[in-house]
Amino acid sequence: MRLPEGEPVPDDGALPAVARAGAGARGFGIYVHVPFCASRCGYCDFNTYTAAELGPGAAVGSYADTVLAELALARQVLDDRPPARVDTVFVGGGTPTLLPTDDLARILDGIDTTFGLAADAEVTTEANPESVDPASLKALRAAGFTRVSLGMQSAAPHVLAVLDRRHTAGRAAAAAGEAREAGFDHVNLDLIYGTPGETADDFAASLAAAVDAGVDHVSAYALIVEDGTAMAARVRRGELPAPDDDVAAARYLAAEAALSAAGFGWYEVSNWARSTAGRCRHNLLYWRGGDWWGLGPGAHSHVGGVRWWNVKHPATYAARLAAGVSPGLGREMLTASQRRDEEIMLGIRLAEGVPVAGLPSGPVDRLLADGLLDRSAYERGRVVLTLRGRLLGDAVTRTLLTE
Repeated sequence: MRLPEGEPVPDDGALPAVARAGAGARGFGIYVHVPFCASRCGYCDFNTYTAAELGPGAAVGSYADTVLAELALARQVLDDRPPARVDTVFVGGGTPTLLPTDDLARILDGIDTTFGLAADAEVTTEANPESVDPASLKALRAAGFTRVSLGMQSAAPHVLAVLDRRHTAGRAAAAAGEAREAGFDHVNLDLIYGTPGETADDFAASLAAAVDAGVDHVSAYALIVEDGTAMAARVRRGELPAPDDDVAAARYLAAEAALSAAGFGWYEVSNWARSTAGRCRHNLLYWRGGDWWGLGPGAHSHVGGVRWWNVKHPATYAARLAAGVSPGLGREMLTASQRRDEEIMLGIRLAEGVPVAGLPSGPVDRLLADGLLDRSAYERGRVVLTLRGRLLGDAVTRTLLTE
């Protein structure tokens, strides 16, 4: 994962007054990046590290204190115009549940003390299925976490092997059941489709296993072979075939059919929920243009039209905070035109779509004629993707933004 270029972040992390003034106008969230993994999956290009890859200053045991130091910096930066409340918290990674539960609880308590959690705040942690058990899940629920997202990826052992996943085929569904027994009303299972060697029956079995696990949310993503990953090297050497776009499209249609038949409704191109309450509010905050502060190495933030990103390596991140310096590496101030383009790019992925007003009529008419936009939604003043449009969402976005 390469960080973008941008202008330098001030040592104190200061934001322009206009950005501070708008903080939280569309909701405010906190993202916490936990960069630790027990092993590296071959397809992953996230900013994660195993114990062997980390040097001094990046220990798991001191990580919570380092994150809390950045949280204190965030409070200083937003002190005169803090957000009214924190609506959502999302702890991602990496494998957040490699941190002791007490440390995750301390971070959450720090967020509440610093900014104040909304009474109905959604608090999510990601977890690998083998990194949790009934006791740890009960402790997380008691600490205030309301939602858990488990990386299932597949129910087929040979697919998990290609992806370098460590858990057994049935562990994710079992962990989902344990989470529900621990008191989590909202449990997500992540699936990946299009892995080399995966058959249509394999994916159908994965979908069935996710539905039968009793979760209220399923995410399904096409496998992307990212440059610099171990999987990319295997594809380059001819050990694995590259993912096939036609296969990915067929898998997506299978996901839509199976999940809708089971009572799930799509609300974003890659996400389905059993009810409105089951939708991931933190991700919706991203897609709807809200504000969030990203804590942790490599984390991205957006407040009032300013986007910035932290240094990548955990040791560098910790050293900067220990020196009283912002861990921000670079930032950009979005223009009104850029913000509008992002609203279209992100909003078009949602089932609610975007307003017709302000969109170029010619491209919209052509997309309607091609069956990529829902005509009944258009008549209600919204631009919403059809099922075929979801398969070609990137092309729809390019059409809307380039004409």
